[in-house]
Formats: sequence, C-alpha cells, structure tokens
Amino acid sequence: MSHVIALVDDDRNILTSVSIALQSEGFVTRVYTDGDTALKAFAENPPDLGVFDIKMPRMDGMELLRRVREFSAVPVIFLTSKDDELDEALGLAMGADDYISKPFSQRLLLARIRAILRRQDLARSDGATPGAEPEQALMERGRLTMDPARHKVKWDGKDVTLTVTEFLILETLAQRPGVVKNRNQLLDVAYQDDVYVDDRTIDSHIKRIRRKFRAADPQFDAIDTLYGVGYRFEEKG
Repeated sequence: MSHVIALVDDDRNILTSVSIALQSEGFVTRVYTDGDTALKAFAENPPDLGVFDIKMPRMDGMELLRRVREFSAVPVIFLTSKDDELDEALGLAMGADDYISKPFSQRLLLARIRAILRRQDLARSDGATPGAEPEQALMERGRLTMDPARHKVKWDGKDVTLTVTEFLILETLAQRPGVVKNRNQLLDVAYQDDVYVDDRTIDSHIKRIRRKFRAADPQFDAIDTLYGVGYRFEEKG
C-alpha cells in the first residue's frame, strides 16, 4: 500500500510541484493551504507523514504541529527559512522529525521522506509478526547510547533530539570510534538516492550536532575535526 503524505503550505506553487514529484514516486498526496483545514483532516484520517511550512498565516506550522501532537505521533518534516536556528530548536522540541530549508531540492525532500518512513515502518514491525525485520540493537559507545529502531539518542542518560540526517551522521561516526570519516563518506550515508548536496553541508550538520550535545553536557567533545581530512567519534568513558 502506498504511503500517504500530507503537504501543508500556503504557497500553491510549492504544493503543486511537490505533490507531482511525490506522486511520480508512488506516494499518495493530500494538499492543504492552511493549518485549520489540515488539522481537521489529520484528526479524521491521519496520513503517514506530514510536510509543514512554518511560515503560514493564521495557524503556522509550529501551532499546527503542537495541536497535531495532542492526538497523533505522525512524523513531520518542517520547511523553513534558511539557517533559522530558532525555528529549528522550537520545532524539534515540539516533536518535528526533520528540517529542510527553503529553497530546497525535491530530490532531497524525497530522500528525507523515505528515510523517516523506513524508520517508522521498522518501529511498527517491532516484533509484531513472524518474519518481520529484526529490531536493530542499541549501540552504546561510552556515554553515548543510540536506539536506531526508535530514533532515540542519549548522552549520560539525557535525551538529545536529532533530525534523521543528524542521527545518520552520528551513527556512522559512532559505529567505529577513532576511525576518520571524510565528508563524502558521511554524505553517502546522510543523503541517499543520488541526491546532490555540497560537501560543506556536513560541516553545518556537525556543528548542530555538537551544539545539541553541549546543551546536555557543556563539556561534550566526542566529535573531533581533522582539518582537511574529516571527522571521527572518540568514545568517552
């Protein structure tokens, strides 16, 4: 059965172009030009994933997510202005699953949607039926704990909220502590499906990952930069 994607944006051009792109990849789409209409539809028949623009009149994406979270855990990707860190922090704290800054590549959005749906489908299978895909084991590296099946991260027992992209980058680094990964290797993991992204994008993600961990532990220094080479995770006891 095809996954249903709900698009909420007051820009009809974006709704049309993204809807066509998703439908061409086999998704079913529902489009809404305002938060009020979307909220009613989510309550009556929730989709598999929502893509919300943050800047909308009357009910913006943040308020829509807050109200949806009162009755549904449907994954949500936010579309937001470039480098708006305040929006990102608020959205993730409220339960958004990922962020994409405008202007964005439709191929990038498709890749992020697929990544989130893969994780959601795995979580739903969580031992429910014979032959289901086995649950991924917890990964523990010193003070770091990662639960891939549930997209959970802890540092010293404290929750750290990461986007799907950030999770994949950290997971790749932590799988082999001390081993250096260059930007291209991290890009291959974080941006699948042949999406073109500038390799310096990884630097921005690493900066945000560090900032989030330092909110839990101001002394966090487990991710090393090797200038001109790449990054590595150092297991801290």
